[in-house]
Amino acid sequence: WPRRGRGARKEGRAALSELARSLHISRTNVFASPARNSGGNRLLASTSGRLLRTKEEERGPPAAARAPDAEDEAGAGWSAALRDRPPPRFEDTGGPTRKMPPSASAVDFFQLFVPDNVLKNMVVQTNMYAKKFQERFGSDGAWVEVTLTEMKAFLGYMISTSISHCESVLSIWSSGFYSNRSLALVMSQARFEKILKYFHVVAFRSSQTTHGLYKVQPFLDSLQNSFDSAFRPSQTQVLHEPLIDEDPVFIATCTERELRKRKKRKFSLWVRQCSSTGFIIQIYVHLKEGGGPDGLDALKNKPQLHSMVARSLCRNAAGKNYIIFTGPSITSLTLFEEFEKQGIYCCGLLSVRKSDCTGLPLSMLTNPATPPARGQYQIKMKGNMSLICWYNKGHFRFLTNAYSPVQQGVIIKRKSGEIPCPLAVEAFAAHLSYICRYDDKYSKYFISHKPNKTWQQVFWFAISIAINNAYILYKMSDAYHVKRYSRAQFGERLVRELLGLEDASPTH
Repeated sequence: WPRRGRGARKEGRAALSELARSLHISRTNVFASPARNSGGNRLLASTSGRLLRTKEEERGPPAAARAPDAEDEAGAGWSAALRDRPPPRFEDTGGPTRKMPPSASAVDFFQLFVPDNVLKNMVVQTNMYAKKFQERFGSDGAWVEVTLTEMKAFLGYMISTSISHCESVLSIWSSGFYSNRSLALVMSQARFEKILKYFHVVAFRSSQTTHGLYKVQPFLDSLQNSFDSAFRPSQTQVLHEPLIDEDPVFIATCTERELRKRKKRKFSLWVRQCSSTGFIIQIYVHLKEGGGPDGLDALKNKPQLHSMVARSLCRNAAGKNYIIFTGPSITSLTLFEEFEKQGIYCCGLLSVRKSDCTGLPLSMLTNPATPPARGQYQIKMKGNMSLICWYNKGHFRFLTNAYSPVQQGVIIKRKSGEIPCPLAVEAFAAHLSYICRYDDKYSKYFISHKPNKTWQQVFWFAISIAINNAYILYKMSDAYHVKRYSRAQFGERLVRELLGLEDASPTH
């Protein structure tokens, strides 16, 4: 599973290429010979995909894990006798819940998630914080209370850094490469810096507040509610960490010294994302220091953390027969069985080094001395759960209760042609490729401004996600057929409308 942390996508892609040489799927038609589930519905997945393997995977589990008595205990209930089972029934068509008019503007779609009442609250909280700050540290004669119009322009300036890929928003008022006279005339640099100094979403700590995200949590809650009310996802979804650390263009020109000087993030951001559209359905933020709201430190107990992340991201998914794709850090028999009781089904890649393999037969986790032929696989089943070991220049293991173990799939390669595989492997390969594809698209709205405070970093990441979702709804609306804006054009239009430089006709 590719790690997309502080290193840029340039480094990530190099690592991905090195790790994924064992399997390349055709970009043009991954389902040229589409496998069908027992219900006859074609899987909703496409484009290129790669399955990853590591050197640890090739060695198999540690010798201590291969003890015969441990095998007998872990393998209880698992059988090579397979049975067909229907796929989880899903009747919801998914998609936007509200029909936007053809005249809807970029800011109309953005304000589905960040409406005026949320912005007005930012205005109130910013003014309150400025007042209390000056009562404590002395009067600021240059300060004038911010207005709703100025708050929109303030957001517009910040969002513009995702369009221009500049490191500092103050570059707009400079005479350098990133200067923009038309934007600079809307507000003076001095006024912008004053708003930036006092900007707050929640001005003061409540006596009931116990965690470090209290200054941004009301906004995150509001954003989550708007995501839930504006869009219904497709059946297939993915849990993962999106690329959020750095803009790749900036990293490519950044020196090692500059990189070392940059502070590491004190939180991790996870999402549940609709695989057919890229709409980010849910966000989960975990603080790495201070334990976070659930008292867990991401650096000390990763298996426990990742299980908690998965549960949090799926708390609104129960009873809907969603199929969730997961990476090795999340995949586990215990979690999948728990989800199945809630009406949530899963398909995950297993790693003997990174996954919780409790309850799995160890004979399936140990590589044979003689590698099998390419495309061969072995499956064991327990209840509705299938454990798959599939070989393609390396051993790949999958755990799923969403796909029948007797249904066949196929991986298509440019040179080697078709490689047989279980249906679950085909589905997972396509959805792994989806993650890389939408990371590229999401990064188009990555706000480059780097505040020092953690709550502000979280806030701007959340705004970036809101813009991503706004563009997806725009592409699915009648407005897209009137003016077909690209992602970059949509972002540019949104900035100008927030700054009042374009006529935007609000629809709500």
